[in-house]
Order: sequence, then C-alpha cells, then structure tokens
Amino acid sequence: MSKFIPVLIAVLAGWVMMIAYFSPRLLSSRQLAEEWYTIVATIAMLFGGANLCLHHLKKISDREAGWGFSAVTLIAFTVTVVVGLLKVGVVPESVKSLNRPWSGQFQQEGSAFWWIYEYLFSPIVATMFAMLAFYVASAAFRAFRAKNVEAVLLLVTALIVLVGQTKDREITSLFLPAPSDGTAPYVPIGDLTEFIRKTFVTAGQRAIMIGVALGVVATSLRILLGQDRTYLGGDE
Repeated sequence: MSKFIPVLIAVLAGWVMMIAYFSPRLLSSRQLAEEWYTIVATIAMLFGGANLCLHHLKKISDREAGWGFSAVTLIAFTVTVVVGLLKVGVVPESVKSLNRPWSGQFQQEGSAFWWIYEYLFSPIVATMFAMLAFYVASAAFRAFRAKNVEAVLLLVTALIVLVGQTKDREITSLFLPAPSDGTAPYVPIGDLTEFIRKTFVTAGQRAIMIGVALGVVATSLRILLGQDRTYLGGDE
C-alpha cells in the first residue's frame, strides 16, 4: 500500500500529460500537473542541497581524505545561494521599483551572482575542459592504433576531420597540383570534412537518437502501466 499510492499518482499524471496533447478539455489538468511538477522539483532541489551540506559536513567533521575540498564546496555553495537569494548588487529594472531592491533579475549583468558566474564558474569550467583535452588526446592515441580495418578507418577519418578544421582550408587539399586553367579536379579536405560530418556523423547521431527515443518510449510505457517502480528507490 505504501508504494501503490505513489505509483497511482505517477500513472495518472503521466496519462493526463499524454492525453492532454490530443484533448483540449484536459488542458487545465495538464497545467495543474505541470505546476505540481515545479513544486515537487523545487522541494527535491531543497532536499538535494540539504543532503549536499550534510554529506560534506560529515566529511569535514570526520577529517576524511579530501575534507578540504568539501569545505571549499560548502563555502562556494553557501555564498552562491545567499548572493542569489538576496540579489546582491541587483539594480531595479524600472523607476517604479526603485524602492524594491528585489524586483530585478538575479542574473543581471553587474550583480554579484553574475560576477561569480562570469569570473569564477566559467573560468573553472574552461580550465576543466582544457585539462580533459589532454586525457582525450591520450585516449585517442591508444584507440587509434591501426590494429584492424575498423581502427584504420577511424584513424583516417579522424585525421581528415582534424586537418579539415584548420583555418586556411585552401592549403588543406589532397596535396595535388592545381591545374593551370584554375579548375579543381581534386576534393579539398575541408569539403571532405563537411561531407563526413553531414553524412556519416549525421547518420550515426540519428541512429543514436532513434535508439534513445525507443528506450524513452519503452520506459514511459512501463511507468504508465505501473510496471516500472525504480523511481521509488527499489528494484521492482
């Protein structure tokens, strides 16, 4: 019984959301379900933030390995939340709201939250991805060893795409002499790169998206029929 009611709510909400796309009479019910989704998502975020704080506070109190990083995480999390909620540095957007300091957008340019995002968060993310480039290069070196036909095709394709991304594509041809009449009987690597991206890469992406869509449909049907209950925290 403890799991029947949550499953029933999930099934009814799912069917209402789906049928509302075809029946205008259920539009109000769909809007109500979306509002409840926003409320539940907000509560889940609050629980997630509280769980984050408790987890790192426990690591700090127990002096576990890496507890200094937990302290930095908690400080950054607290400062960001306080600055965002109090809208520090936010200027009202209209003259009528001059006496309402909270009327502006918390992401307003020049505010403290905007400063944190632009000068702390963005550089950190850029640094992380820059460091990941070395790991990607190392993995590519190991993966592109031409041990079989598939590896050879992958290596040749990767080289063509990398060379084709250079700034001056005129020099990245197939290194054949250009005819005197100005024609180009060869295929430039830049155009070959575009052909690979638009043909093979697009085909692979569509195949992946089709597989993902089929998986979403199958999972959704299991939830709508009450067969999938993994979202309750169990295996059934």
